[in-house]
This record gives sequence, structure tokens and C-alpha cells, in this order.
Amino acid sequence: MRICIYGAGAVGGYLGVKLALAGQEVSLVARGAHLEAIRRDGLRLRIGGEELVARPPASDDPAELGPQDYVIVAVKAHSAPGIVAPMQPLLGAETAVVTAMNGVPWWYFHGLEGPWRDRRLASVDPGDAQWEGIGPGRAIGCVVYPATEIAEPGVIRHLSGNRFTLGEPSGEKTPRVRALARALIGAGFRAPVRKIRNEIWVKLWGNLCFNPISALTGETLDVVASDPGTVDVARGMMEEARRIGERLGVRFAVAVDRRIAGAAAVGAHRTSMLQDLERGRSLEIDALVTAVQEMGRLVGVETPTIDVVLSLVRQRARREGLYAYLKTGTQTVQ
Repeated sequence: MRICIYGAGAVGGYLGVKLALAGQEVSLVARGAHLEAIRRDGLRLRIGGEELVARPPASDDPAELGPQDYVIVAVKAHSAPGIVAPMQPLLGAETAVVTAMNGVPWWYFHGLEGPWRDRRLASVDPGDAQWEGIGPGRAIGCVVYPATEIAEPGVIRHLSGNRFTLGEPSGEKTPRVRALARALIGAGFRAPVRKIRNEIWVKLWGNLCFNPISALTGETLDVVASDPGTVDVARGMMEEARRIGERLGVRFAVAVDRRIAGAAAVGAHRTSMLQDLERGRSLEIDALVTAVQEMGRLVGVETPTIDVVLSLVRQRARREGLYAYLKTGTQTVQ
């Protein structure tokens, strides 16, 4: 099975090492000092008190790697439109493209039963770059739960978790998604195949509110999810999102307060958006927040709390030079 990890950073590198050591034919797309270190010393994964090393082919030019069975896209969502053109040499007639990213995926409405079937999302796919350049028929959804980080160039540190939930947009358990699940399970991951839109909303529900609130306040997850003021804001955003999801046929298996309590129980965790802000990296605002606002407008659900928080976090990110916002309301490729 030929599997290319496009974006061999914290999450992609974790996948790449484990899949390569399990015997899959893995290749990596990386860049800069990280790529140089991988070529020189291999890709190293620090996990469970040991260091694993894999030496898969790695390049910053996908044309060197050739057509794949699966391309697992593990870049930040705001960078994804910009990799469509360089990705083309990886795409054979049957290649599946796995979106291992946070937030609402560009293919979300593909094949969705109802009046919004095959709608495009400008907030995550400006100009329909991914819809037209990759094609929604290739898409497999993936909800990422592990916490990982790049400790130094060429070195990934695993912090917690090993679940990558998979699913076809159609909800079918097709041979291709089953085969990918078997490969991930064989590499030591948990890889259930589920109705992927429900799974996307389970994670998005928390990311939508806790990420921007933490970036605005500088506080860790336990504080954001327990302070009465920020809890009220988070609850308002989640209730608005719940109404949107339900209009789209999503079933929420847990109540809002239970989801908030679960976040508080995680402890003094710095959300990914807060970490990106502190490290001077572009913020994943559109896939986590703007897309929900866009979907709300589409289905006729008002989002007053989401609107306020989105305006504030955009302003904060623009002030730091970490968000490029166009007049059309879409983000440029970073």
C-alpha cells in the first residue's frame, strides 16, 4: 500500500513513522530544516519512553514520489488550498485523499442528502481549489485525536492519544476505507470507521469555542472551561453550533454541559490556537470558526455569539500578522 503523508509535521510525522515501521510503503512531503533532518537522520518519534526511527523517502517535490494509493493531508487547513497544484503527481486514477485536519473539511456537503447537497464552502476552500483540483470523490474524512508536537527538526514527540477516526462522506464502509483502517490498526493506531460528519462535529464542537477563547484570553483549557464568564461564552457558541449541526442531520451524542466538563477535565492544556499564537504561526480560524458561521447562514441559524468571538479573534490574529483576511470573507493561502 503506497501512502504519502503530505505534511510530515507533528501529526503527519507520527503517522509516517508508525506506518513505515509497520511495513507500509510510506513517503513524506516535508520542507525546510525538518526535511533536511529527516533525510540526514531519519524521522524520529519519541513515544512511551523510547525513540523510534523510520527512513521513508522524503521530498519537498511530490513529483519525485509518484502516484499513491492514499495521500494523507496533514497540513493546517488554511494551507491546504495551496498544495492542490503540487499534489497532482501523487494522484492516480484510484488515489484517495484523506483529510487529517481540524475543523470543517472542504468536501463536507459532498453527497449530503437534502437541499444543501454538494454546496461549496468559501471559508475553507476559496475559489473551489480543492473541490475542483482534488475532487470530492477522492475524499476520506479523518478526525485526529492524538496530541503530538515537533520537538526539533526531524523529531516528533507523542504526548497522548492514538485514535484516528475514519469515514466516507457517503457513510458507507467501502473497501478503500476499510483497507486504510486495517493499515492504521496494523501500525498500532485505533482507527474506527464511523459516520464521519457526526465525528467531525464532536471534535469541532469544542474546538469552535475553546480555541479562539483561549487565544483571546491566553488561558489554558481548564480555566476557559471553568470560569463562569468564559463558560457562558463557550456554551452560547456550542448551542448555536448544535442548532446548525442538527439542521444538517448531525446527531450530538452528549449534552453541552457534559462536553464542557470533559474539556475542563483535560487540565492545564494550551489549545492548538493558543500555541500557534504564541509561536507566531498562522491561526486556524476559518476551518474552526468561520466555516461554522458560513454554515449557519446557509441553513438559516443565527450565530450572534460565534459572530462576536470570530470578529475578536480575527482582529487579534491580524494584529499579530497571523491572519490574512480578504474582502470576500475568505482567507488567502498562507
